[in-house]
Amino acid sequence: MRKKECIALILAGGQGSRLGVLTKKVAKPAVNFGGKYRIIDFPLSNCTNSNIDTVGVLTQYQPLELNSYIGSGQPWDLDRSFGGVYLLPPYMKAEAGTWYKGTANAIYQNMNFIQMFNPDYVLILSGDHIYKMNYAKMVDFHIENNADATISCIKVPWDQASRFGIMKTDKTLRITEFFEKPKNPVSNMASMGVYVFKWEVLKEYLIKDEEDPRSSNDFGKNVIPTMLHDGKRMFAYNFKGYWKDVGTVYSLWEANMELLHKKPGMNLFDRSWRIYSKNAIQPPHYTADGAVIKDSMITEGSVIYGKVKNSVISSGVKIGKNTVIEDSVLFPSVVVEDNCVIKKAIIGERSVVRQNSRIGVEDMIEGQIPSKMCSDGIVLIGSDIVVKSGSDIAKNVMVE
Repeated sequence: MRKKECIALILAGGQGSRLGVLTKKVAKPAVNFGGKYRIIDFPLSNCTNSNIDTVGVLTQYQPLELNSYIGSGQPWDLDRSFGGVYLLPPYMKAEAGTWYKGTANAIYQNMNFIQMFNPDYVLILSGDHIYKMNYAKMVDFHIENNADATISCIKVPWDQASRFGIMKTDKTLRITEFFEKPKNPVSNMASMGVYVFKWEVLKEYLIKDEEDPRSSNDFGKNVIPTMLHDGKRMFAYNFKGYWKDVGTVYSLWEANMELLHKKPGMNLFDRSWRIYSKNAIQPPHYTADGAVIKDSMITEGSVIYGKVKNSVISSGVKIGKNTVIEDSVLFPSVVVEDNCVIKKAIIGERSVVRQNSRIGVEDMIEGQIPSKMCSDGIVLIGSDIVVKSGSDIAKNVMVE
């Protein structure tokens, strides 16, 4: 039987409800990022750059756009005769079908897919994080330690540690304790949601977890604590690069802003570790006489007559005369007409801001209620929205 040493599975079915209107029609991994990318481009490109050529993408919530975007996998060099990229919706059996009940159940439902390649090791990834990582080095670390499971970890600020799976290790980095989202963290070494397992061990524990009626079928809550309790060899892999969970409006905005300042480890212009994407061919961007652009990323096909500062402008965006865009992220095909001011906003695909409008300028406006999704003055406008001429939208407001 032909086999692969290691295959990857990307959990890409998340609804991303904390991103508000941006995930109303698409799964979180399909959300735009950095002008010309989608979030899913990062784990897919990491696989390609790490020479992992067999990738299953587990989809569930609003999968149409994500499925269409990935297609045959050609932009990531994942269109292979043996291997390549596979789109894996919830498994429909003869008698019934069920949604993925949790991260572990999602992998359990695809055990036949994994067995088709009979790998020695299985790499499990989240489809909604922004980072560059050489998975091959993590697999080598896993093999060197004869580990049953290896969890990639990164140190996070102490005040954020309760949001993550937290672990303690000994001097050899063997995991001694694991706590899923603890109220009082004993460590700030957080799980990145990147795992390597021996396939035979993983198979055993997925079956055991599925048979437990009390389990919520989740890696962090169930499978990992059970393996640790059983004395399995589990190690932490220290990751020191840039990593961002873009699960909130603020973190998505912040990650885009950090691109502008070339945060260490997240240089999109690094040819040695390219981030690949699928994009329609666009004409060059056009900057009119009198336009001003400072400290911004401008993607092909955009047309700019106004002023842009500290912003990420996606493909096909049009910015009118005497319009000022600051500290903002404009998704593909957004149109902002003349004489507008936009500050600290994220604007979804194909939305139109009519002339003489002001967004994110005023702290409060009567009749406008700040959204729980938005913080730090960020305005969120969904896709396919038309903002009427002369509109004024206050900080922290979401428009859908």
